[in-house]
Amino acid sequence: MKIPDLSRARILVTNDDGINAPGLEALIEIATQLSSDVWVVAPEFNQSGAGHSLSISHPIRAREVNETKFAIEGTPTDCVLFAVKHLLKGRKPHVVLSGVNRGTNMADDVTYSGTIAGAMEGCMLGIPSIAFSQAYAHPHPVKWGTATAYGADVARRVLAMDFPHNVFVNVNFPDVVTASVKGIKVTRQGVRAFGSSIIERTDPRGGAYYWIGYAPGEHQVDEESDLFAIRNGWISVTPLHLDLTHEATRRKLAAQFESA
Repeated sequence: MKIPDLSRARILVTNDDGINAPGLEALIEIATQLSSDVWVVAPEFNQSGAGHSLSISHPIRAREVNETKFAIEGTPTDCVLFAVKHLLKGRKPHVVLSGVNRGTNMADDVTYSGTIAGAMEGCMLGIPSIAFSQAYAHPHPVKWGTATAYGADVARRVLAMDFPHNVFVNVNFPDVVTASVKGIKVTRQGVRAFGSSIIERTDPRGGAYYWIGYAPGEHQVDEESDLFAIRNGWISVTPLHLDLTHEATRRKLAAQFESA
């Protein structure tokens, strides 16, 4: 699917950090550089780590912030579905932009990310979709200016191509000021280990509760990966594919069962 005139496109903006997140304001700024027809549907509360989850066991509620901005008590997937199937029913958005996430979404992280899920849901609904994330290192301030300086140009270049129906794009901005960005690299999804742990605590009534201590570990060195690009000051642009089938193994399995 190709967008003939991006300046007249209807753009849906969502995120996973929530309706009050500074990254959402950064993405609205990016979207308004592309088109004047921008709609925002984002979670009422932070949904980081929600992945591609869908609320099916309880209702969702919508709060109108203004006539083009809505907060949803649900996940990023809920937000995109609500926008496309209800709020903008009959006037479907031409583009879905998700983010700008506070922190990267790269390598194996993409399977956990609500930011990625927002773009994924747009893709599943047949809409060209892009996820945006801004790298940062705690306790330093997030360099949102890097995302807003480059985001619209990256989006224009991505959306100028003819999108396959089951592909969306994952964009990560490096943790450097605008002037220090080395350029843009088209990358592949990297691989890294994780240092996860379960941290036990006790509440005031003596009951146990637990935190998942998630910490990314070392990555495999791959100069064409998103991880390598971001660590070296480049903007990473990675096409992701909805089809999770591993073709080589599928063919081996087929031969295995045929021989049986």
